[in-house]
Amino acid sequence: MSEIDERSAFSQKRANAAAVLDYAWGTTAFTASDAIAATGLTRSTVIALCDELVERGWLCELPNARAAGEYRKGRPARRYELRASAGAVVGLDAGQHCVTAAVADLRGRELARAYTAIDPDIVEQRVDVADATIADALEKAGVPTEAVLCIAVGVPAPTDLDGASPEGEFEFWSRMNPGFAAHFREQGRLTEVENDANLAALAEGALGAGVGASSYIALMSGERFGAGYVVEGHLVRGKRGAAGELRLLSLVEGVGSTHGIAALLREWALELRASGTVDASSPIMKTPKAKLGAEVVFHAADSGDPAALALLDRMAERLARICAVLGGLLDVERIVLSGAVAESLGLLLPRTAARLDELTHPPAPTLVASPLGGGVVSIGAVVRALEIVKTNAIALAPVSPTLEQTIPF
Repeated sequence: MSEIDERSAFSQKRANAAAVLDYAWGTTAFTASDAIAATGLTRSTVIALCDELVERGWLCELPNARAAGEYRKGRPARRYELRASAGAVVGLDAGQHCVTAAVADLRGRELARAYTAIDPDIVEQRVDVADATIADALEKAGVPTEAVLCIAVGVPAPTDLDGASPEGEFEFWSRMNPGFAAHFREQGRLTEVENDANLAALAEGALGAGVGASSYIALMSGERFGAGYVVEGHLVRGKRGAAGELRLLSLVEGVGSTHGIAALLREWALELRASGTVDASSPIMKTPKAKLGAEVVFHAADSGDPAALALLDRMAERLARICAVLGGLLDVERIVLSGAVAESLGLLLPRTAARLDELTHPPAPTLVASPLGGGVVSIGAVVRALEIVKTNAIALAPVSPTLEQTIPF
């Protein structure tokens, strides 16, 4: 066999192995016949590849069909399954004020997470805090560092294909992303650094309120608005990764900035309190200024407080204009309000939806609150890390079964 033929045969074998492994990732226990039907490969090829993938550590062989109680007559079929414990991934949310690390197995089952508060103005701490938070999460999960196959990092900044953020926004972007990609790659880790709203969009599509929608927006809605766009099933990043940066909101009448729901309700509540027009019995007046924020406003509105309800009406008008602009530009079917504030939007969303109907041509995008809470970015980072591992699995070395015995997966 010529050298060219050998290369071709090797490439074909890798492609076949990747096809079998990809099938294993998308199912539970399977037989060679199942894999043959799914991949179109021959029986001898599939059996040989399953044996090789078991030897490499990607698959485990289960008790055969007779032992599993599924055998009736004839030769019992051999059964295989992806080893979820063949490695782990880390999803890191390197937020402005808090760093969160989540550790998951290869089925995406979260094993542990850790949090560290951080001063956003001390740039040199961000990388060290990220390392310490990851180490804490791995220790809680009982996972050694050598078992980590990929790290995905979410940052509140646009990122290019290499994971770097441009200088801009008074250097805010480069402060939020002080070289995470290079840092983790120097440690020998497969790494991707991505905008946090983009990761939120991936999380919503995989596990959250975006499931079932081909085109939707994940709108991060806390201190600042940021968006992750999925159109016809594809994440839209833009040439420089800045598609979801919403500086255009400064040009929208009735909006004027990227300030998010939490920041605005806090600001407006303080302004209303200072105006002297609010009843003294209102929580807006009774709550200490230092604690007066969006959560107080939402709770007060739930109890029928007129001042708080007026603030929600004001917010609904602003949010409807934002959704009208974003939804109209991309013609999406759904807009998901994501982040920690999502769980408090019960009264705000119907008000916003009613105003959105008036501002747009029907049908307006459906507005929904994310069920993923404040962990949406780290969840999205885990989702992305798993995608990267799946894509590169044939070139990676999984955890050996010997090491697995020390890991409480």
